[in-house]
Amino acid sequence: MPSHLLHRGNSLISVRLFQTRILPLLAPVWVLLAGCGHTVQRPAYRIGFSQYSVAGPWRRSMLEGMERELSFHPEVQLQMLNAENNSQRQQQQIRELLRTDIDLLIVSPYEAAPLTPAVEEAFQRGVPVLLLDRRINSDKYTAYVGGDNQEVGQLAARFATRLLHQQGNIIEILGLPGSSAASGRHQGFIRALAASPGVHVVSQINGTWQKADLKPALKAALKAHPEVTLIFSHNDGMARGAYEVCQELGLTKQVRIIGVDGLVGKGRGLDLVQQGVLAATVQYTPGGEEAIRTALKILNKEPYQRENTLGTLLIDSANVLAMQQQTDKRDIERQHRLLQSLRATYASQQSILYGLIATLLGAVVLGATAWYSARRNRQINQQLAVQNAENAKINHQLVKQNEEILSQRNQLEVLAEQARADTEAKLRFFTNFSHELRTPLTLIMGPVEELLTSSPDLSSMQRQDLTLVRRNTQRLLQLVNQLLDFRKIEVGKMAVRATKGNLVEFVRDIVDLFEKPAQQRGVRIRFLAADPELTGWFDGNVLDKVFFNLLSNALKFTPDKGQITISLQAINEGQALRVSVADTGRGISDQDRAHIFEWFYQGGQEAGTKGSGMGLALAQGLIRLHQGQLTFSSQPGHGSTFTVTLPRELPEHLRSTEQLTTAFAPVEPEAIASSFKAEETSPAAATDSETLVLVIEDNAEVNEFVARKLRPHFRVHAATDGHTGLRLATDLIPDLIVCDVMMPGLSGLELVAQLRQDWRSSHIPVVLLTARNAPEQQVEGVQAGADLYLTKPFNPTFLLESVRTLLTNRAHQREHFRREMLLETPPAAISPDQKFLADLTAIVEANYTRSNLSVEDIARSLGISRMQLYRKVKAVLGTGVTDFIQHLRLTKARELLLDETLSITDVAYEAGFSSLSYFSASFKARYQVSPSEFRTLQLASPN
Repeated sequence: MPSHLLHRGNSLISVRLFQTRILPLLAPVWVLLAGCGHTVQRPAYRIGFSQYSVAGPWRRSMLEGMERELSFHPEVQLQMLNAENNSQRQQQQIRELLRTDIDLLIVSPYEAAPLTPAVEEAFQRGVPVLLLDRRINSDKYTAYVGGDNQEVGQLAARFATRLLHQQGNIIEILGLPGSSAASGRHQGFIRALAASPGVHVVSQINGTWQKADLKPALKAALKAHPEVTLIFSHNDGMARGAYEVCQELGLTKQVRIIGVDGLVGKGRGLDLVQQGVLAATVQYTPGGEEAIRTALKILNKEPYQRENTLGTLLIDSANVLAMQQQTDKRDIERQHRLLQSLRATYASQQSILYGLIATLLGAVVLGATAWYSARRNRQINQQLAVQNAENAKINHQLVKQNEEILSQRNQLEVLAEQARADTEAKLRFFTNFSHELRTPLTLIMGPVEELLTSSPDLSSMQRQDLTLVRRNTQRLLQLVNQLLDFRKIEVGKMAVRATKGNLVEFVRDIVDLFEKPAQQRGVRIRFLAADPELTGWFDGNVLDKVFFNLLSNALKFTPDKGQITISLQAINEGQALRVSVADTGRGISDQDRAHIFEWFYQGGQEAGTKGSGMGLALAQGLIRLHQGQLTFSSQPGHGSTFTVTLPRELPEHLRSTEQLTTAFAPVEPEAIASSFKAEETSPAAATDSETLVLVIEDNAEVNEFVARKLRPHFRVHAATDGHTGLRLATDLIPDLIVCDVMMPGLSGLELVAQLRQDWRSSHIPVVLLTARNAPEQQVEGVQAGADLYLTKPFNPTFLLESVRTLLTNRAHQREHFRREMLLETPPAAISPDQKFLADLTAIVEANYTRSNLSVEDIARSLGISRMQLYRKVKAVLGTGVTDFIQHLRLTKARELLLDETLSITDVAYEAGFSSLSYFSASFKARYQVSPSEFRTLQLASPN
């Protein structure tokens, strides 16, 4: 803390002690003194001064000037805070000064931009603001006092040109980068030098207003520019440092130096000019006295100038003595005025002293009274000490109780953390268990679906039993999905991807599913929409689970011949949509109301209406994710109404530009037979007995089930783990792979990634089977390179048709490669298949002349077996390796036939044919003309 602030703090403590202890005793004295002399008044004004730094003689001179001027105004109190060259600290200090209720604020900014908001805040609060030396980036201030830095630079430039006789080189030493003083002086200096083309600034040194910081850079500049004859420094301190550098280099006679400030005192500007260290200095008045004078005019409501630009003067050896004498004269005049003020104060204090002597007797009496009061206070303090001891004992007991409470709270936190960990473990178990249920569900639903769709000889009773199995298997699948959704909500993984749509149409489609079971029980369903179209942003994958659960509950608890009413309307002036599902059931009891939305709570349900306790809890969780509300009202014996309120607009991060398909397949109400029908496709006989499908599944039963469904149509190989499956895939080169995702050792995703990186297997289509049905998991499978992603349980007919579709697409791709080859367009090596064709073509072309080039030779060059090469070429091009070699040789021969220097026999042997007759027969079979006829036609045709 600055010394004057510390002194002020001690003074405040002394004043408070005087006011609380001494003032009550001396009150009568002041009555006596009222007529004896003038009383000492409190300061009339408080001025706050925010100075960015007090380092350096120029800043100290500014503060000294303020203190000199304030010596004539004892009624004014100045509080100065030093920011120490830190703009952020200066902002804080300005706000701190404003909190002390100052009457006027003086600011000397460090940087203009950062200080502008704080100064504007003071000005807008009605506090007059006086800017000293530097400005801000705003006109919200009361007055400005300071020099013209551009004029300083211009004076220095004009003197420099006269000193150098319009010819010479200069080094400029700038002040702190970013400061307005350095910028203004530089601009004025350069602008004035423009009138003297023979004078050049050959180097600029960035200083910090301190002489020590510029010496290394200045030494380097003087050595690099030995022709320099003058240095212009932005202040006298750096100018003195420049002189010391010139002394070290022996350049004091060659290089003249101009400084800025022109302060009085030993080692300062005027003294340096008198000593001959500086050729000249430009006087830049600190302005402390002028700032105080302007501030007092503002406070006293006297006329003042808003812009007060201080004059500048160039001081050299011709006028330095006169300036020194003029400054000394001004100091003597100020001291004379101060002496007169002190004499007046002395006279006033003398009168006060006489009054104090007159009141000494009264002070003695008051002292006796004070002694008695002190004795009485000691007695009271002793009593308080006893009471404090008792309070300490009570506090000690309270501390012990608090420690016990804290210990119990810590134990409760440990127990709560353990409970959370146990709950998390249970949820993790149920989630994993739910995933595992999907595999046996696959083995149940697959055969049942196939029997229902492909067995016309089933009796009515058998079909009814199988339908019952399918319906309850679907119900079990729904419970598994709800449990997984519950887990996603708990861990924050459930995402909302809303698209814009018609909510009326969406809800009507779900209601239509309940028409048939409602009719079978005589329940009437009424659908009431206020408008035929109510558009809004919503996620169908979320809301269909909500409305399906609400309608299922309504149908379940509504008695026969009852009624269910679904109503839709816009509310809140069209900002929200409301969907209500009302039934005429038995209602919800008061006991169940508080727990109706709790997970796994079943309440006092009748035996025939027992549920899982997840539907309503899941619905409420999903509605909250959708930023909506799910509420209910119920009257026992008269039914219940569940109301969903949804915002019509959703934030951008919840919207999706893609139209998502509904991933939730609701299980139909138990009252109706399942209407799900697999796409009936009569299994066609395998059109290509060479089509090979590889099944990779670690569950033996699922493996056998998938293989059994595919064998009537394809050749099937099976593997029970990922590593074996990868080995068989690269050895056999199958036409398609059906693979599970979750396998020990090597997962399905990792297997697909490795297949895509290996050119031997990169072309093979892959179908992934998994119990993981989240959209992000499906995206992960597709990104890994899978062609199709099926979730368990799956429809076997759909799997079969998907395999056929993928094989058909592969055939189309194979035909595309063949067309490229026939068009003689070499494929660009951008995919593994195209790279394989490029490598194969390069090997054959490098061995054209070898008539004994065999498939084994090519396979050996590629590092694979003969069978792998055959299956790869067959899969990519649909042709054999021999036919591919023959194609390339005939293409080469056609090129060689255009060379008249080669005979037909030479062309045949050059293209790798063992005999001329075999070459002629092969060429004619390919191009429908003999080699000689081809040459004649080509050479005869015009270019």
